[in-house]
Amino acid sequence: MSSLYTRSKEYTRSRKAQSDSPPSSPSPIAKTLRHERLSRLEAATNPPSSESSYSDRAASRASAYARRENRLAALSSRAEEESNRDYKKLYESALAENQKLKTKLQEAQLELADIKSKLEKAAQQKQEKTSDRSSMLEMEKREKRALERKLSEMEEEMKILTELKSDNQRLKDENGALIRVISKLSK
Repeated sequence: MSSLYTRSKEYTRSRKAQSDSPPSSPSPIAKTLRHERLSRLEAATNPPSSESSYSDRAASRASAYARRENRLAALSSRAEEESNRDYKKLYESALAENQKLKTKLQEAQLELADIKSKLEKAAQQKQEKTSDRSSMLEMEKREKRALERKLSEMEEEMKILTELKSDNQRLKDENGALIRVISKLSK
């Protein structure tokens, strides 16, 4: 009876540990363990009667051994499956995936370099255009200043010409007056 008490105590401890973990679907091994625990618990609650025979106890003990053997076989088959995984194939597939990723990375780097060179060319062309525009603007400004100087010089020449014309007209008038005076004096 004391062995049943310790087992039920262990059962509650393992139950608490399971409740701490997040809920997940139970594995087949956990299902078989639970089934064994339930069968032990039923056996503890229904004590063997005096009528049950020695052969019944032996049969139940044999079935418990069989269940244990089945559980151990399942565990060993799972371990064999894990050891039989083809690690070479896994390595080769990982290597192939890495190679694909490397080629994609190289393509992306080439594309990035191409885009950078295009951007630099565009920036140079823009700078050349702006420098050409600025040089053209400077030339136009110089020409405009030269034309303005010529215009101001011409305006000054026009003023001088108008003054000369007025002086010339005045001198013509004076000359005509002098001719009249001389003609009157000579008469």
